[in-house]
Amino acid sequence: MRKFLQIIDNISEWTGRIFSWIIVVLTILVILEVILRRFLGRPTIWNFEVTIQLYAFHFMIVSAYALLYKSHVAIEILYGRFSQKTRAICDVITYATLFFPFLLVWLYQGIKYAAKSWAMHETSWSVFAPPLYPIKTVIPLAAFLLLIQGFAVFVRQLYIAVKEKEL
Repeated sequence: MRKFLQIIDNISEWTGRIFSWIIVVLTILVILEVILRRFLGRPTIWNFEVTIQLYAFHFMIVSAYALLYKSHVAIEILYGRFSQKTRAICDVITYATLFFPFLLVWLYQGIKYAAKSWAMHETSWSVFAPPLYPIKTVIPLAAFLLLIQGFAVFVRQLYIAVKEKEL
C-alpha cells in the first residue's frame, strides 16, 4: 500500500513541479501585452485568451500538488488544536462525505463537458477564436488527479485514525 500511495504522491509531485513553470510563461505574456499595448500602441488579439487559458490550466492541474503539500486554504481555529487522531477522524469524515462526492460529480460532469466540446470542436467567441476543447479536457483531468491524491490522503488519515500512527 505504501508503494501505491507513493506512486500517487509522485504523480502529484511531478505534475506540480513541471506545470508550475507555466507561471513564468504567464508572466512573460502579461509583460509582453503591457509593453505592446501601453508603450507601442500595438495590442495583440491573442494574448488575453492565451493568458486566460494558461492560467486556468495552471490552477487546475496543480491542485493535486497543492493537496499533497496541504497548500489549500483552510480554517484551522479548532482543527489545529485537536490531537493527530482526532484530526485524522475529522479528515476521514470530511473526505468521505464532502470531498469524494464533490470530486466524483466534478469528474463525471467534466468528462461530459469536455466530450461535448470535442464533439463540436468548440472555439472561443472572440476574433482570435482559439479552440476550447483542450482546456475543457483539463477539467476532468484535474478532477482525476485531485481524486487520486485525495485517496492517498484519505488512506493515510484512515490509518492514523485506526492505528494511531502514520502509514
